[in-house]
Amino acid sequence: MESYRYLLDIAIILLATKFFGIFSKKLRMPSVVGALVAGIILGPSMLNIVAPSQLITSLSEIGVIVIMFAAGLETSITDLRKAGLKAFVIALLGVLIPLAVFYVIGMIYDHGPKAWITNLFIGVIFTATSVGITVETLKEMHCMNTESGNAILAAAVIDDVLGIVCLTLVTGFADSSVSIPMVLMKILGFFVFAVAVGIVMHKVFKWWFSHDNNNGLQRYSIVSFAFALIMGYISEAWFGVADITGSFVAGLIISGTKQCEYVTKRIGTLSYMLISPIFFASIGLKLTPIHLTWTLVGLLLILCVASIVTKVGGCYLGAIMTKYSSKQALRIGCGMISRGEVALIVANKGMALGLLPEFFVSPILLCVVFTTVITPVFLKMVYKREPGDTDFKDHMDHSEKKEIHEVMKNPMTNYQEV
Repeated sequence: MESYRYLLDIAIILLATKFFGIFSKKLRMPSVVGALVAGIILGPSMLNIVAPSQLITSLSEIGVIVIMFAAGLETSITDLRKAGLKAFVIALLGVLIPLAVFYVIGMIYDHGPKAWITNLFIGVIFTATSVGITVETLKEMHCMNTESGNAILAAAVIDDVLGIVCLTLVTGFADSSVSIPMVLMKILGFFVFAVAVGIVMHKVFKWWFSHDNNNGLQRYSIVSFAFALIMGYISEAWFGVADITGSFVAGLIISGTKQCEYVTKRIGTLSYMLISPIFFASIGLKLTPIHLTWTLVGLLLILCVASIVTKVGGCYLGAIMTKYSSKQALRIGCGMISRGEVALIVANKGMALGLLPEFFVSPILLCVVFTTVITPVFLKMVYKREPGDTDFKDHMDHSEKKEIHEVMKNPMTNYQEV
């Protein structure tokens, strides 16, 4: 009877994450916040209903691969090329400044002989940007197609790539048996390999998806997912590069092909029904009972303040340098605050490798939740429209034009309602 406990654990996780996800949506928060809360409540830190197990750990690791594969599928290589110098400068400063600041914060609390790798990893966690929350908020406010909105999207794409490079470097440095030059050579070798395989396999998938006239579409998603797993294995086993890097590259290779949308939907179903809830809940399950001390509270406050200031400040500076207005720069900075699931993926990788001390786990998790919740609030504040706001010039979507047309037809309509 004991051996079948995992069935009940998984069922409880799925139901709890769904319930709390719906509740968080009611509060106008992303469902990932609810999944996190569910894991915390079910785990040892509160009710202790579900205990971490090897199965849950393995499923959560596959969940990371699925999430990053899906991110690659939804990222256009063309968009990467079109992002341009402006978005690169914004993303670069939005990565370097948090990396440096959080490294210094880590030094304050941990300055042992090998603390530099831990502190560097903490910096990598906070370089992440989860643009999904920002996109949903901008869509709701009809601000998605503004100049600043487009800049946020482009910078977030580059931010993801830079974050993967940073993660790969730090995880490589963690292996003391490998020299830093060797790590850099292996990373370079992987990206050369990825480009070569990408060119060939993109053509293969493109030809196959275009010439296969059979109705059995299931094979596309099965082969694509297997390809992601293989790329994850090759990146980790052959090059010492994080497996999520390989899965992200696999998604990029398949993106833009004829059946990419179908594959994305099927992978999304797999992720939604099983993998993602277990992954996000597993983060909460790893939390142990929190004994609040002034040191812990102080660390949490420092992390929360620094997480906002470094992203807003870094991206604001990058936007000003690339000739955006101060208002647009502030909007871009606020749109990049949320760390969301991207930071959780990086943190999960660090815990698996022993790079993240237990002392930092709870404050970092709480800080990630804080940035996820606060981002929509900030966006609604900074995107308040004012007369002469050029950010919205020629960027009205169809629904906005229709609303304005109705106002012109009926002068008695209250303009503020539009």
